[in-house]
Amino acid sequence: MGKRSRARGRAEKLTAPESEYTSPAGDVLVLRGSLTAKTRRQYGDVLHGNVLSQEDAWQRAAELLFERLVVRWVVSEVPTEGQRELLMRYRVATPQERRFVRDTLREHVAEHFPELEAP
Repeated sequence: MGKRSRARGRAEKLTAPESEYTSPAGDVLVLRGSLTAKTRRQYGDVLHGNVLSQEDAWQRAAELLFERLVVRWVVSEVPTEGQRELLMRYRVATPQERRFVRDTLREHVAEHFPELEAP
């Protein structure tokens, strides 16, 4: 086995830091601490993309951030993971759950990505 093969075998996969937020109801939202430059551009484009409906643009931008940042969401002690499952859970969330997610995304974006406009 060559040196390159051994080096690749030992290389650890880089993971983004995670932050955990807990709602007053005890639900837990775990968010990624990094966004790629491409995702940041996409977010800006979506947030300011629909000049006819700022509300629609805001909803789409919040959903994009949700897709890219949420790692795990535990609601009523039921964990949800995986991008597709998380998005489906978000779409059926109660108004209180959506408010918690929205407020948490705002807080997280302000802390970790100050150059981005919060949803």
